[in-house]
Amino acid sequence: MAKGYSIFSILKHALRPSEPWPEAWAKPEPKPNYDAIIIGGGGHGLATAYYLAKNHGLTNIAVLEKGYIGSGNVGRNTTLIRSDYMLGANTAFFEKSMQMWEGLSHELDFNCMVSHRGRVVVAVSPWQMDGFARRGNIMRLHGIDAELLSREELQKEVPYLDYSKNARFPIYGAIHQRRAGTVRHDAVAWGYARAASQLGVHIIENCEVTGILKSGNKVVGVETSRGKILSDKIGIAVAGHTSQVARMAGLKLPVESHVLQAFVTEPVKPICHHVVSWGAELFYMSQSDKGGMVFGGHIDGFNTFTQRGQFFKMKDVLEAAVSLAPFMSRLRLLRHWGGINDMTPDGSPFICTTSVEGLYLNGGWCYQGFKATPASGLTFAHTMANNAPHDLNAGFALDRLMKGKELDEHGIGNWTYKQ
Repeated sequence: MAKGYSIFSILKHALRPSEPWPEAWAKPEPKPNYDAIIIGGGGHGLATAYYLAKNHGLTNIAVLEKGYIGSGNVGRNTTLIRSDYMLGANTAFFEKSMQMWEGLSHELDFNCMVSHRGRVVVAVSPWQMDGFARRGNIMRLHGIDAELLSREELQKEVPYLDYSKNARFPIYGAIHQRRAGTVRHDAVAWGYARAASQLGVHIIENCEVTGILKSGNKVVGVETSRGKILSDKIGIAVAGHTSQVARMAGLKLPVESHVLQAFVTEPVKPICHHVVSWGAELFYMSQSDKGGMVFGGHIDGFNTFTQRGQFFKMKDVLEAAVSLAPFMSRLRLLRHWGGINDMTPDGSPFICTTSVEGLYLNGGWCYQGFKATPASGLTFAHTMANNAPHDLNAGFALDRLMKGKELDEHGIGNWTYKQ
């Protein structure tokens, strides 16, 4: 396996086009015993394994993925990154993740296609502009970039929205974070998988965990579709299936699973140079490098493990798209898909130890999982290695809901129109 990509490797393969590129990561058979096991080969699981090896010297690690790398939520999202939060625990955490995104391609020696195109959230009332001003002030006090744009300034930045007198929801301005943007989701999974593999991590694909083995209140391994694998350190990072996997160890979590749909249109010439979100409804859109308009909205609103969206939510999202940006009505929908979100009561995640010795939890990401990938992996690796939280994830404890320490961003300043 190649240790790094360079101009010389590109030239070599250009001269020998019939020869395949070497696999980006090794595909070993599982060993009977590991120092640590990560259940879930998505962005969070792979990042955790990478930082366990890189920062903590644990190289005898297995990442167990029931499908193939990139088949879960890491490959089924709208690729947005941002750090425009208000509560202290969220603000520090997501700003750290944003800083890590900025240097991730160089660290992994893999082009993650990080695009700091900026994100604007469009206000549809004077009261929303007041709320955005408050949010922006909090962000700036924490050293995070934020700008408040008037209607006229927004129209210069984003001219294709509906600024007419007959607009269903009049536009008053926006809040803008210029360092926000998008990242190629597949590249993140591939980059972390390749980097972790080079540090000795075993990435085991097509290996579904069917049970968690315990001795008393301590984990000792897992049962999988490829046999029993032993370890006294197990991390759960399985996105929408968090509650199901945790139940294998006897944990009942305050987590519900919902489907969140995303859409992409046929490719068109460059028009949308930002990520654009809307204050009238939970709606967001950007344009991919291939030219397709990528957009999404709210969860479908009922518990499900299906990855097939519902028509009524498609209708809501498409109505929002046309109301905000009328040109969208002339585009053909190329495809849409669903990802399973694990929703918590306060909308914030869990990165923590659990009541079961040796079992660690990373889940409950709601809509926020992809943008958190680097900081999530960094802090979850620290938590697993030290059996104690990092300063950045200390507020994401499982017992915070019982202690009245909720991290409810919507409860203190809802972004969307009150319905």
